[in-house]
Amino acid sequence: MNSSDRKRKLGRMRNRIRELGTVAVAFSAGTDSAFVLKVAIDALGAANVVAVTGRSDSLATAEYEDAVQLAKELGAEHVVVDTEEFEDERYTSNPVNRCYYCKSTLYARMADVARSRGLRAMLSGANADDLDDWRPGLQAATEHEVIAPAAEAGLTKEDIRALSREMGLRTYDKPASPCLSSRIPYGHEVTPEKLRMVERAEAFLKAQFGVRECRVRHYGDLARIEVPAEFVARVSLRENIAQITDEFRALGFASVEVDPRGFRSGSLNDVILMGRRQEGS
Repeated sequence: MNSSDRKRKLGRMRNRIRELGTVAVAFSAGTDSAFVLKVAIDALGAANVVAVTGRSDSLATAEYEDAVQLAKELGAEHVVVDTEEFEDERYTSNPVNRCYYCKSTLYARMADVARSRGLRAMLSGANADDLDDWRPGLQAATEHEVIAPAAEAGLTKEDIRALSREMGLRTYDKPASPCLSSRIPYGHEVTPEKLRMVERAEAFLKAQFGVRECRVRHYGDLARIEVPAEFVARVSLRENIAQITDEFRALGFASVEVDPRGFRSGSLNDVILMGRRQEGS
């Protein structure tokens, strides 16, 4: 897509936000939410925008710290709410719509923030690509009247990365970082203990091998590693696997596998998406 098309979409997004007047933005410090927060501040002024971050055991410590820092860099008022989704068995039982319960809790807390400050609308960072993915959180957004201005304007992830770079946002090339619960296969209970294992295992891989993006899928005693394709051979070397296994065993895993297909964002959703396509065929 050429730059002029992106600029037209951005103009539509800005106009939509200006119409709203005052907003709360669901802010994770990811590429999409940082972009929406930046555009909202530019359109309305920082005094009319509040960034809201949901904090729980499913949020990696590094991501929380980045959200705090980035909100400061952008000059936004930043409110942190404890979402406490781990008190809901419908979430911890890990059904395929687990994200619905998480987002429902977040948006309910956001609504409290918005009401207390007299803000007229709540915004999410959802983009146009998300509409074709398995995103139970979109249902929660609809129910809580959360607006996705980037998606409404037709802005894709590629558009947002390109525009973010032009705006000088350091998040323009930030890898996707979904919540830690996304590493637990559906139907397997989500617990804070499992998520700490995953968080520490991924932090080790990033520090040891210099990968920016990876996933450690928690299959009980087994840790299944996904790294970018160009790192698979290196990580799979006998001496490296031995080192990884020792480290992971100290975290509580009994064995380790490296996915030969490499990193695939949302790989646990493959079965769900395939079923949806078959239903629509």
